[in-house]
Amino acid sequence: MDTQTIANLLYFTIPTIITGLLAYFLLQQFFKNEESRRENDNFNLKNIETTKESLPIRLQAFERMSLYLERISPNNLLLRVSPIANDSKSYENLLIQNIEQEFEHNLAQQIYVSDDCWSVINTSKNGVIKIIRKANLNDKITTADQLRETVLTDMIEKPSPTLIALSYLRNEVSKLW
Repeated sequence: MDTQTIANLLYFTIPTIITGLLAYFLLQQFFKNEESRRENDNFNLKNIETTKESLPIRLQAFERMSLYLERISPNNLLLRVSPIANDSKSYENLLIQNIEQEFEHNLAQQIYVSDDCWSVINTSKNGVIKIIRKANLNDKITTADQLRETVLTDMIEKPSPTLIALSYLRNEVSKLW
């Protein structure tokens, strides 16, 4: 073979080999991307199905937490829970016990709401307890009726912590859509 034939052979072979290698690497990358895309699509489908299954449960948890907040709202709580004895300290304890029992009853709902939302609900509960305790610290209050009246008067002057928590809950639910 002469050098001219070898040179011609190299001129045609080298670009063909380079083109073949380039096509091989591009196709390999394409197939990897396709496989990754399919895995993501499957993950997204599973995510959508999980969301479809969990959305009603989460909405039910928000409903229960809004009901809880309504029940511990001082206005509703004082109307719903009547004093057993006439002294203010036993009525204070009864109200706080009622709030804590309601809270414990709904404790499992925290897994369906965000940490921030649960924190707001917990803060609201503690705020209502604080309002009741603060009202009963007044030396002039000795009867359950006086405690009721003082707490209700305080609620006229400033918003209940439960209203703030309910507003936060509504905002959280609106993010679900």
